[in-house]
Amino acid sequence: MIRIAVIIGSTRPNRKGEKVAKWFYETACKRTDAEFELVDLKEYNLPLLDEPISPSQGKYSKEHTFKWAAKIATFDAFIFVTPEYNFGTCAALKNALDFLYAEWNNKSAGFVSYGSSNGVRAVAQLRATIAELQIADVRTQVALSTHTDFDLEVFKPAPHHDKSIKSMLDQVITWGNLLMTLREKKSSVKYFVK
Repeated sequence: MIRIAVIIGSTRPNRKGEKVAKWFYETACKRTDAEFELVDLKEYNLPLLDEPISPSQGKYSKEHTFKWAAKIATFDAFIFVTPEYNFGTCAALKNALDFLYAEWNNKSAGFVSYGSSNGVRAVAQLRATIAELQIADVRTQVALSTHTDFDLEVFKPAPHHDKSIKSMLDQVITWGNLLMTLREKKSSVKYFVK
């Protein structure tokens, strides 16, 4: 069965992303055609990209990179949960994407975004980034407004988002299953923590 990571893209204290990701995860887990796992960037504590060799070479040297690579390699698709900060995605998510290469390739992705403009500008940036990583993103996204889907700090997503979740997941799962055939059975990158 296809495995999908729901990646919490913000590491900021008092972030809204954790609530958003858990809501999405609980909704997604009602499906029977995929397995979902919450992946919190905060738990990986990645520094600013500190690998001396380009990730496209697959020659990692840092323990945190091996740990991150090993986790990402286990998934067939991704849902990126991103805030919009200053018309773009947050630095933590962009940095986490930049750490790896082959582990992202030929997998599908969707987006759950939030912000004063529903996070759509953050997703526009991410689409360009993940295209370079050979991740196939789907058109449908879940776009949440901090004006209407949050009551102060309480997250109250509007019911119409359920339709977007279903449509997006239908696409991500279909593409993820098809892209499995493009990936090699065994990766040339060795995963171990020193």
